[in-house]
Amino acid sequence: MNEKVKKIGSNIINSDQLVFTFIRSAGAAQFASWIDLGTAFVLFAFAHFAPWASTAIGAFVGGVINCVLNYRFTFHANSCPWKAVIVKYALVWVGSLLLNSFGTELLYYGLMHWPWLETIGFKPDGYFAAARLAVSGIVSLGWNFVLQRNFVYHKSNFDSKAIAFIDFITRKKSSSKSDLSSSIETERATNS
Repeated sequence: MNEKVKKIGSNIINSDQLVFTFIRSAGAAQFASWIDLGTAFVLFAFAHFAPWASTAIGAFVGGVINCVLNYRFTFHANSCPWKAVIVKYALVWVGSLLLNSFGTELLYYGLMHWPWLETIGFKPDGYFAAARLAVSGIVSLGWNFVLQRNFVYHKSNFDSKAIAFIDFITRKKSSSKSDLSSSIETERATNS
């Protein structure tokens, strides 16, 4: 029995099968979500930020934590160039940010138009909590996990463009396509 438990634990941590990747992703997302939601609730309830602003700031903080956890732990993306991961994650994260922010805003104000909710004990802070949690769950599964697993943490033809973008904004000189290809190959060899 003890060996079975060790094997399951090892699979959860090391296997790249869909089920085990999903379990790791759920754990990393849960941790990042608590940071995200905690930040959003504090900003909304105590600092009196608007629902969209508190959601956006919380999503940013949670997104940074999630990217780091996913790169090393969830998707074992060591062979994927980190510069490409940053750009691809940012693209997916911006989509997530927009879906979460505006989805929360729409649902929050939609719930406010249902006065019968107050008769069962809901308050405006409860509307925000319900809207934030519902939208977050839908976006996490239907957008983030699917795109992270199939795009962000996998090598693709887009990687060279992403690396060139990072090099451009950090002012690293890349004088030709052959230099870019050489730097990608060097980074792949280093990560192997």
